[in-house]
Amino acid sequence: MKKSIGIDIGGTKIAAGIISESGELLNRAEVKSDSSDREKMFTRVVKAVEQVLEDSSFSITDMEGIGVGVPGKVDCEQGIAVFQNNLPWAQFPLSARLREQFGLQRITIDNDVYMAAFAEWKAAKGKKDETFVYVTISTGISCSIIHNGSFFRGAGFAGELGLIPVFSKAANKLERLEQASAGPAIEKLAKKELQMSNLSTKDIFERYKGGENEYQSIIDEVTDNWAQGIYFISSLLDPHQVIFGGSVIANNPFLLDIVVEKLKLYQIPEQQHLLSHMSISTIKQDNGVVGAGLRVFERN
Repeated sequence: MKKSIGIDIGGTKIAAGIISESGELLNRAEVKSDSSDREKMFTRVVKAVEQVLEDSSFSITDMEGIGVGVPGKVDCEQGIAVFQNNLPWAQFPLSARLREQFGLQRITIDNDVYMAAFAEWKAAKGKKDETFVYVTISTGISCSIIHNGSFFRGAGFAGELGLIPVFSKAANKLERLEQASAGPAIEKLAKKELQMSNLSTKDIFERYKGGENEYQSIIDEVTDNWAQGIYFISSLLDPHQVIFGGSVIANNPFLLDIVVEKLKLYQIPEQQHLLSHMSISTIKQDNGVVGAGLRVFERN
């Protein structure tokens, strides 16, 4: 059985896993990030790899290679982490440093959302003659598009769904989707509308599900904004399938049913085939690690 190491890098934590060629997560480890310095951050990545190996019966020589998902803009060909909002890795030669550290020649890096999308596409048995979209809703909002079996990258920054303008009823103006309805925005909205501070998104959704009617306006605003964003995707790409991940929606799957109903109001009949092909990730928080590991086995 061929194996690889997949790494999912974030500003607060780094997850590493040992992945089989079939996509099975054999072992997983997680360490805290240290974004105070580029070398300290790299040291934490090394620690994550060492930890996942220590907790298993495998060694680095058993691995086919390492795949890494990194936030922001990535030069996949050169193996360089180009730009990130929350990491000190501007123009960081990540692939070269990992080869030097671990002695493995096969190092694959890409944007973290793209890595998660690849795992979801594989899990959904996506077809190479179709258009597949993965949408993540968490601290931020983004998406990745796989068309005819390959990523659609544009000039290098495609998939930034969070930057699309939507009409926010709460603000009575156009706002970027991420500013209006990502996790932090939902918390700010609750504070503004309900005069309640220190509420997490988890608290908001749990209270809504518990029947507290004052949270209905929050749910309506958020899901309407998401539906507007998905309608952009529906109209521009007419995808065959959309999978949703990220903690905000993956942990609250009832929200997708609301989005589907609202999206239907925007769509014309020729677009509504998508409504029955929208679903929540089954891999959830591990999709970045699994996707990064699986990309090692891709030889194109």
